Amino acid sequence: MQLSDFNAASEADAIAALKPCLDIERWCAELAAARPFNSMDDLVAAANRAANPLTPAEVDQALSHHPRIGERAEGEHKEATLSRAEQSGLGDLSGDTAEKLAKGNAAYEEKFDQVFLIRAAGRSKEEVLSELERRMNNTAEEESAECADQLRQIAVVRLEGLFS
Repeated sequence: MQLSDFNAASEADAIAALKPCLDIERWCAELAAARPFNSMDDLVAAANRAANPLTPAEVDQALSHHPRIGERAEGEHKEATLSRAEQSGLGDLSGDTAEKLAKGNAAYEEKFDQVFLIRAAGRSKEEVLSELERRMNNTAEEESAECADQLRQIAVVRLEGLFS
């Protein structure tokens, strides 16, 4: 999609285009209402502003769509396709790595009662595992803030991909 097409789209079509980036109704509506954008930089800046802050309810809503790191997103909808592409950059996640991720995911979910979320795009599997271990030391409040920031980062990566 071109930025000019997004700017010219109906509000409903603009929101539908944004949902796979970050499925938070308020965020999508704010970006759709802020059109037209003169450049990708303007769109990304608006996306960052709209995602700062995300409420705990919005984070919970968005997390309900994300698979565990190391697990393949199911389905053929746009969000699942994007998730698979983002995690594919981690390389082979079998054997020892898969076991460490599974144990780390389980411990994280036990502690924080949500899936571990991280922007996988541009990261190695070693970096993801290191971040998982580091974030296990967070308080619930610290982790909530990190999760919201990771959602924002994922949204920006997906936005940039949508308009490339």
